[in-house]
Amino acid sequence: MSSGRPSDHLEGTAIELRGVSRSFGGLKAVDDVNLRVQAGTRHVLIGPNGAGKTTLFALMSGELDVSAGRVSLFGQDVTSWSAMRRSRAGLGRTYQITNVFTGLSVQENLVIAMRGRQGDKLNMFLGTRPDADGSARIDHLLGVCGLEGRRQVRAGSMSYGEQRLLELAIALANEPRLLLLDEPAAGLSPAERGPMADTIRRLPRELTIVLIEHDMELALGLADRVSCLYYGRVIADGTPEEVRSDAEVQSVYFGTASSHA
Repeated sequence: MSSGRPSDHLEGTAIELRGVSRSFGGLKAVDDVNLRVQAGTRHVLIGPNGAGKTTLFALMSGELDVSAGRVSLFGQDVTSWSAMRRSRAGLGRTYQITNVFTGLSVQENLVIAMRGRQGDKLNMFLGTRPDADGSARIDHLLGVCGLEGRRQVRAGSMSYGEQRLLELAIALANEPRLLLLDEPAAGLSPAERGPMADTIRRLPRELTIVLIEHDMELALGLADRVSCLYYGRVIADGTPEEVRSDAEVQSVYFGTASSHA
């Protein structure tokens, strides 16, 4: 698994937002956002609580409709597409709160995820025993996410850090081309953050990643490019070094600037 910069053959745009806005009553949670994520990159969204980051993710994934603007996925206008249709076109995501079946084993969670890609997620008559190809795929996912030897463990008995890694494995089981990671290190101890960051770095460059993260050092350490949101607007976009030194970003994170809920 390569963790270097995007290779030359990864060209084009994975996802692009043009003039995207979302209002809730009188509150504009996302305000005229223009954002372009190059294929093969690790693009990090930062910003204080309430800046609109998770709402922006929901607009990217199709879980929320835009109030204005356009969303393109791999060059195709998907503004009117449902979340399911975007998922089948190669978009995957994780959430701030762990989203695993705690009463099932690690293997069973992954089998259900893989069947979801085939449209069979809810067909319980198929059981949860993988075929040979599925078993090999599970071994690969567990290796990527540092969960070797945990295949038969009940998800609810694992540490929170391991559950977050399992959630990442579940997202990867759908073989996305673009993965939205919503605060993957949220709730993790300092000791657990390292394995999560290392796992993200090991993911292949063929997979484009957009990441929300509050931990500035962790975020900038993973990023090729960074966008900072504040009051629903992009106030800075550039390399980690450019955004780190931006005066308005410094004010938002370290000064007296405030955010809305």
